[in-house]
Amino acid sequence: MEFVYEAQPMRVVMRPGAAVTAVPGEAERLGLRRLLVVCGPRGAETARAVADSLGDLCAGLFAEARQHVPVEVADRAVRAARSVDADGCVAVGGGSAIGLGKAIALRTELPLIAVPSTYSGSEMTPVWGLTEHGAKRTGRAPAVLPRSVVYDPELTLSLPVPLSVTSGINAVAHAAEALYAPDASPLVSLTAQEGARAMAGALPGVAAGPGDLEARGRALYGAWLCGAALGATTMGLHHKLCHVLGGTFGLPHAETHTVVLPYALAYNAPAAPDALAALGRALATDHAAQALWDLSGTLGAPRSLAELGLTQADLAAAAVEVAGQAYPNPREITAADALEVLRAAYGGDRPPAWS
Repeated sequence: MEFVYEAQPMRVVMRPGAAVTAVPGEAERLGLRRLLVVCGPRGAETARAVADSLGDLCAGLFAEARQHVPVEVADRAVRAARSVDADGCVAVGGGSAIGLGKAIALRTELPLIAVPSTYSGSEMTPVWGLTEHGAKRTGRAPAVLPRSVVYDPELTLSLPVPLSVTSGINAVAHAAEALYAPDASPLVSLTAQEGARAMAGALPGVAAGPGDLEARGRALYGAWLCGAALGATTMGLHHKLCHVLGGTFGLPHAETHTVVLPYALAYNAPAAPDALAALGRALATDHAAQALWDLSGTLGAPRSLAELGLTQADLAAAAVEVAGQAYPNPREITAADALEVLRAAYGGDRPPAWS
């Protein structure tokens, strides 16, 4: 057995009410005195509660986070941080808010505290993304990894069921790709399996009872583990497809991950049988790709790229872009292969058995 594993230097706090009870303590533990709180428009009320809990430690609130972190928004956020002489940043919300916090950290090296309100898992990774001129760039940098992550299941109680479901399946995608990543390790694989198991088990309860705090907590637990698995490994075909569809064609983030995942897994399955078997054990199935497709349908999530607004005319251009850059994947992917996967995801039928 050969592997390399490097632990991420991060503190995690999880408990109901932690958004307003734990964040001030985390800031003080890090020695921070002037924090810029960032969020998106929909999360402004929660972010203001966090800002109020910080009292004099809050130097300002920036509420302009958007999906895929447009570079012009990141520029404004960096200017805002510098204008208030911030010595740290608190990102409150989903992947868009945390992505914006990472963009600030990337440019300024300010320490970041993340307070997630969805299941995106971005808070557990050193991966950043910026969209400019219709293309999304991603990279890895230690500076963007949050110093503290505060999980509060109460923040997710108001997350609409459709977004809860797609955000949760997005998290499962992180675990799935970690299982066949070239830099996987035994601990990461165990983390990924447990994360996928916890999330897939929690989502039906969240959908049936959106106010069920226990189910919400189990989903956040799953999101933590799935995100941690992604943060320790390298992304493959699934994430590349979603970055292209989101960054170039403007498709919504979590919904795109939900639609694409079963097809990316079905395509990679012949080249990664052990990884798919491990994912199947986590999901209690012999057919992981089909089980995730079934889960999406059962919980009312979208299952086709057509539903998300992509057109057939977009497919060829997307396929060329997906195949145009080198990235690790267990199976080679040409533009023709990418087009085949995209066509299947566009139609939304049960994932085929690729040979």
